[in-house]
Amino acid sequence: IRVVVAKPGLDGHDRGAKVIARALRDAGMEVIYTGLHQTPEQIVDTAIQEDADAIGLSILSGAHNTLFAKVIELLKEREAEDIKVFGGGIIPEDDIAPL
Repeated sequence: IRVVVAKPGLDGHDRGAKVIARALRDAGMEVIYTGLHQTPEQIVDTAIQEDADAIGLSILSGAHNTLFAKVIELLKEREAEDIKVFGGGIIPEDDIAPL
């Protein structure tokens, strides 16, 4: 299983993303960590180029609704909607179901 772990937007806190990346590696997955300040386009491009099975988004900025939606929209546009998207960060409980 190949997973792209990404930090979209301007948020500069990546400790959680690195912890998740390490845990996924320890579980036997191949992880591509894209680093900070990635755009949704960069994240989707990386996932497609790396033939990823999933994208993990770490969002602490409060822009989760916008960023998740944009990544999913781009995956559909590029006919790569088979790539699963998951995430974490500071996401209010009321926003979880719509995501």
